[in-house]
Amino acid sequence: MKFAGILSGTVFGLAVAAAAQAQEITVQCDDLGFGCKAMAPVVERFNQENPGKTVRLETVSYQTIVEALPVQLESGEGPDVAIITDLGGLSRYYLDLTSYVDAAYFEKEFGRTLQWLRGSDPASKAINGMPTSLTVNGAYVNLTLFEQAGIPVPQEGATWDDWAEATRKVAEATNTDFPMEMDRSGHRFASFAISHGAELVDEQGNPVVDDGLRTAIERFVEWHKNGTMPLDLWGAVGGATHRELFTDFLNANVVFYFGGSWTLNQMDTEVGDLFEWAVMPAPCGPSSCTVMPGGGALVGFKHTKNPELVGEFIAYVAQPENYKEIIAASVEIPAAASLIEGGVEYPSASERTQEALATFTNQIPKMAPAAYRFQGWRFQRAMMNALTTRISQVINDELTVDAALERIKQDVELAMGAAQTGGN
Repeated sequence: MKFAGILSGTVFGLAVAAAAQAQEITVQCDDLGFGCKAMAPVVERFNQENPGKTVRLETVSYQTIVEALPVQLESGEGPDVAIITDLGGLSRYYLDLTSYVDAAYFEKEFGRTLQWLRGSDPASKAINGMPTSLTVNGAYVNLTLFEQAGIPVPQEGATWDDWAEATRKVAEATNTDFPMEMDRSGHRFASFAISHGAELVDEQGNPVVDDGLRTAIERFVEWHKNGTMPLDLWGAVGGATHRELFTDFLNANVVFYFGGSWTLNQMDTEVGDLFEWAVMPAPCGPSSCTVMPGGGALVGFKHTKNPELVGEFIAYVAQPENYKEIIAASVEIPAAASLIEGGVEYPSASERTQEALATFTNQIPKMAPAAYRFQGWRFQRAMMNALTTRISQVINDELTVDAALERIKQDVELAMGAAQTGGN
């Protein structure tokens, strides 16, 4: 009995020790592009190569990451790691990975976009995450509808007005529901606004409400009033709710859809031979032919109980062979300098999709400085939410354009003031 007691105690002690050594972290991501699905094989390999350490993927909607994750982080909860797109806005929650990764390698490969993760501290050299991919806003066009209507497809250099006129003719000739749609997203609208001369934020990080923004809002509202865009998409949803409208394009209910490069893989697999489509060069406004840059980042959070494992996992994903595998599977534009220069093969993508990817990539040199500045601004999310909310109110005749511009500025300044009061 004494021996049995000793043995039992030993087994119990070993179990406790094993439990203490076992580590687990949760990674929250959606299933578009560089997300849970594309990362799964690499995560499985990491778990196999590291006994006692487990990385668990938690697939959620993009809307959850945009709306629910910041609330969790503010209360000190949430996943250990996530793929996020509000790069500057969530910076105060990031775990500094500098001591867990090869900082020189991260600077060499991701230096340009690492700055977006540093929020309001441009002098910082912290490694706050691994940029996953670059994304580019852009226009998907149903070429089959243009062919059926006998209308020429506008080419590079065409203006937003040119596209509105052409797509109205196509929709009328083919009895298609709508000429144009744009995701209910401040990020998508920012492309339109900046091309019309809007600055959105100045060099000092102050919000800018100018004549360019006024012009863009007036034109956008006009298109919703005259049927170029559907009233029940931006108008019917309240507040800052994000809404992707990609399904309408997949179902051939719209001629021109302004979304982004992250849906290319879905487009390739779900449209198939239903109709011919293409990604077109950025429409031009009076100021520029710009779209917005974007992208995600794999970041760890300060509240994690396993910071070393978080760093070890992110460093593993960043290894060239692993990173390249995920980029190829996700069919996205790489953020790593070596892959931008050397190129990536996308074996699962059709020739049409690879052409579309090239078109998206070709828009990067044409992006206005204001677009890069806005993307890295800590209060970008506050401005995007204000744009979405107030523009919808103008569409619904709840605000004038003048009142909307005033409210947009107030909304952002309120968010900035709250951050200063809270010490964030």
